[in-house]
Amino acid sequence: MSEPGLFDGVLAAGSVREVLSDTAWIQAMLDFEAALAAALADVGLVDRAHANSIAEHCRAEFYDAAELAKASVHAGNPAAPLVRALSDRVGDGHVHLGATSQDVVDTAAMIVIRNATAVVLQDVHAAAQIAAGLAREHVDTVQPGRTLLRQATPVTFGFTAAGWLIGLVEAAERLEAIRPALQFGGASGTLAALGQGGVEVAAALARRLDLAEPVLPWHTVRLRIAEPAAALGALCGVLGTIARDITLLAQTEIGEVTEEGPPGSGSSSTMPHKNNPVAAVAALGCSMQAPGLVATLLHAGVQEHQRAAGAWHAEWSPLRELLRTSGSAAYWLRTSLERLRVHPLRMRANLAGDALVERIATELTPVVGRRRAYDAVTRCCVSGDDLVEALAGDPVVGTHLSRERLHELLRTDYLGSAKEFVERALRRASA
Repeated sequence: MSEPGLFDGVLAAGSVREVLSDTAWIQAMLDFEAALAAALADVGLVDRAHANSIAEHCRAEFYDAAELAKASVHAGNPAAPLVRALSDRVGDGHVHLGATSQDVVDTAAMIVIRNATAVVLQDVHAAAQIAAGLAREHVDTVQPGRTLLRQATPVTFGFTAAGWLIGLVEAAERLEAIRPALQFGGASGTLAALGQGGVEVAAALARRLDLAEPVLPWHTVRLRIAEPAAALGALCGVLGTIARDITLLAQTEIGEVTEEGPPGSGSSSTMPHKNNPVAAVAALGCSMQAPGLVATLLHAGVQEHQRAAGAWHAEWSPLRELLRTSGSAAYWLRTSLERLRVHPLRMRANLAGDALVERIATELTPVVGRRRAYDAVTRCCVSGDDLVEALAGDPVVGTHLSRERLHELLRTDYLGSAKEFVERALRRASA
């Protein structure tokens, strides 16, 4: 990411872009080299002075990303030219001792994943807090429930927001459970260049970088890439679902929520009356890219022997893009929820009377049986007549339920355990 792209304002939004920059990747690779030198000193394989000298030159600002990119064409990866440039600066033969290029790139990926997911999680937790506030505030705000894009039985907007909340909380937990691990195996994974000291150096290196120490190098066992990829893909499913809900509820014909951002946000290039939910739209645009990127990373998990030819290389771009698009989706979803305005009166006005007829069928079932009750109520709903009149005039319904009782059953307090579910969600989120 050497310069801002035309679409980056939308598709590379928020703070995640900074931790995925070329500079950030270079620094992560240099962090590996500095920590390796220190770990070698920790176990007595190099002098501390040598390790300190190497660390002094492990600053990304000393290296040109464009030049490294050009040089990587010959080596097949960016680590090799970086190690050469570092060695030239240090003038020391202990740079990169025992390691291979994949160790550098994979460990750098673990560092970048850790840094990027921390940024993503900040926005996810902030979005969850807003969702919790909406659930609490609107626990009694009646809203049409919708299944298959048609009105079903009523819910509350607090119940809707509670669903958003739990999705965000559980997706965050899955991402937080991932512990990036050190990659350090040398040429074929045996750390042969370090003699009998390889395991001890690996342990010291993992401590230095605050990474998990794997049982053995994972050069071709790509679970350390697949796990965060899957968690990010699942997170984007949650983010996209919430964003989709917002865009649907903000439709002109529904109007149950709106985004109210700063002046100019949501405007159209040609229609002055438009107020588009642009943050939710952007969250959708970002989140919908995730499944393809996850699929590529999972496919690249099929690798051969001790080091892969091509599959490892195939991970670099989709991993970076997945982190970027996930972070952008989280940023935009948080922004959309911050801008969200809820319209309870419109929610109640939108509630169709026939959405409550399940209640009538339920009341009739003990008397006439479920099938007969269901068929009778369905017949009244499709008659085209006034609903109460149709029900009262039906030979099955009208025989057993008075007009007064029908009016009682068609009230909007048919909410079941909605309030309890909201309270449970709030307790779960605060646990």
